[in-house]
Amino acid sequence: MKGFLAGSLALALLLAPGAPAHAETSAQSRQRIEGVVEQFRMAIVNKDKDSFMKLFLREDITWSAVFDDASLERIKARRKDKNQPGPKKIFSASPREFIEDIAQAQVPLHETFENVRIDTDGDVAQVWFDYSFMAGDYRENWGKEAWHLVRTEEGWKIASVIWSMHLNPEPPPGAAAK
Repeated sequence: MKGFLAGSLALALLLAPGAPAHAETSAQSRQRIEGVVEQFRMAIVNKDKDSFMKLFLREDITWSAVFDDASLERIKARRKDKNQPGPKKIFSASPREFIEDIAQAQVPLHETFENVRIDTDGDVAQVWFDYSFMAGDYRENWGKEAWHLVRTEEGWKIASVIWSMHLNPEPPPGAAAK
């Protein structure tokens, strides 16, 4: 009986007219999600681990990339020990591992976002864009990146990040001198 009453109450609330007082308009959602994108970008530039980690729903979200075939072949060709297993097409890590690597980098790093597309109903969203990951003026890798976000009591949080990764076939400036 208790389950039936709870279910009936939930259904009644769902069917009640009017939007909840805390509902966002589409324009507000879009603006806040654009803010998350900018906070993500600036956390990389500033190597700000705390600000970066606050953008995520949890630490163990999906954080995966897929290498293009040409990049995988170049990685294989550069290996000194050809008997070692080859690199995997799918790379998985975590947001924390990513920002820890960023914070330790000796060169300025940043990510560019172009052709940003946001689709949201005010509670869930997807963000899709072209990215380039830069080490100084050198374009290390690029591709498409997609995020899923959810609107929580604390604001929009990233629930997953996936991207394609095309590694630059040209070595960074000065790499041949080393």
